[in-house]
Amino acid sequence: MTAVRVLSYNIRSLRDDPAAVTRVIRGLRPDVVCLQEVPRLPGWRRKRRRLARSCDLSVAAGRRAAGLAVLAGPRARVVHSEFHLLSRIPGLHRRGLAVAVLDLGTEGPLIAASTHLDLRDDPRRAHTAEVIGLLDRVRAAYPAPVVLAGDINEEPGGASWSLLTGRFRDAHAAAPSGEAATFSARNPRRRIDGVFTDPEIEVIACGVPADPDLAADYPQATDHRPLLAQLNPRRRPR
Repeated sequence: MTAVRVLSYNIRSLRDDPAAVTRVIRGLRPDVVCLQEVPRLPGWRRKRRRLARSCDLSVAAGRRAAGLAVLAGPRARVVHSEFHLLSRIPGLHRRGLAVAVLDLGTEGPLIAASTHLDLRDDPRRAHTAEVIGLLDRVRAAYPAPVVLAGDINEEPGGASWSLLTGRFRDAHAAAPSGEAATFSARNPRRRIDGVFTDPEIEVIACGVPADPDLAADYPQATDHRPLLAQLNPRRRPR
């Protein structure tokens, strides 16, 4: 078994140091990358594709709206992709869900999804319920385990985080590795980014990689730190 490496990363629209973002992603050698705050302004397709190519990845799912993308490495063949806008909340940034169904060869199929939830409590919880319902529909159409990654804008124990862990496993809580806090990159104190998996996925390790060479780039790259999960999607429930 070769672990599937899933990375969640809020890249702040590449407003900081895009070269540092590339170095971080390449250094972590992910098979799947779930991005938040991908560029949405003019030239967004070019910027997104350039980032993917610079990391030896391809764009598997995502659109301009909501600033979300799923990138896939050479191991992953894209079977299907979807993008959903969540319910509009007047006065708030539009939220969404990017989904890619991937064939990982000997490691089997995987549904990988990226989201970025609201700063306000009630909209965040409502959108969390929408995300769970949408992923249930994808799972019914493409039988495969789900991994959801993203910027939750809430720490463990909050209403939305608890709604997610009522349905999925919190990968860092299941197999902590490296460091926990994902925000901010310059002064990490809060764990507001998460990787959540279906119960049948074995979580081997999950956390913010502490490699000093990579960590030196974290504050230059963006305001979040990367969250890496190593998973075995082929495990079956006992």
